[in-house]
Amino acid sequence: MREILQQVKCFLLDMDGTIYLDNEVIDGAIDAVNRMREKGRVIFLTNNSSSSRDAYVTRLNKLGFNATDDEVFTSGNATVEYLKAHYEGKRIYLFGTKSLHREFIASGITPVDDNPDLIVLGFHTEFDYNELEKLCNFIREGVPYIATHPDINCPTARGYKPDVGAFIALIEKSTGVLPTLVCGKPNRPIGESVERLLGLKSHEIAMVGDRLSTDIRFAYNNGFVSIFVLSGEGTLAEAQKMERMPDVVLPTIAHWDE
Repeated sequence: MREILQQVKCFLLDMDGTIYLDNEVIDGAIDAVNRMREKGRVIFLTNNSSSSRDAYVTRLNKLGFNATDDEVFTSGNATVEYLKAHYEGKRIYLFGTKSLHREFIASGITPVDDNPDLIVLGFHTEFDYNELEKLCNFIREGVPYIATHPDINCPTARGYKPDVGAFIALIEKSTGVLPTLVCGKPNRPIGESVERLLGLKSHEIAMVGDRLSTDIRFAYNNGFVSIFVLSGEGTLAEAQKMERMPDVVLPTIAHWDE
């Protein structure tokens, strides 16, 4: 393990299930992150698009991680980058939280309520049924949509709550339509954003996460070092069924440099 990690200059850290569950910090996670900072850069990289970068910084600091704005990157941020590169000036309908709306507006994209050219599906934990009905009606009318990330469930201290992947399944059942693009892990749009942000070679970047289908697959798709932690959604038995094992498997992030 030491040889694999020797060349790593940046650790991409998933949050839900990797460094905390809800508002409970995983034992030893704060010290582990500080030791990573001594070795290189740390980026808190999450598929959860329900909160803005500022909101994540505030949450991380309340939990004791002493994060800065340039240490946080979400699938919402990656989606904004994609929209600005490919849909500049287009009318965007955003199905997302108030926090994600603020993130879009701060980045120069003001969501619209009617006649959209494109729909963005985020992790919306505040919606009412009328919003869901409106979203599906737009899609039935032929408006294409993209999703911030594909996670089916979001881990919590109490278990799981439905995430964007579950909404994608619901939308497909209702409309027969799938998203034209999913920006978040394990897909390339967020990987490309990270590479531009860091300016490092792939073997100098490690992805630390608890989900095989997103975090670890993301590492595989981008040539990053894969560090799988067993503190969240994924299990060792599931990892052993993959076409290749993650580079490193740990009980929790606290053990990364043992």
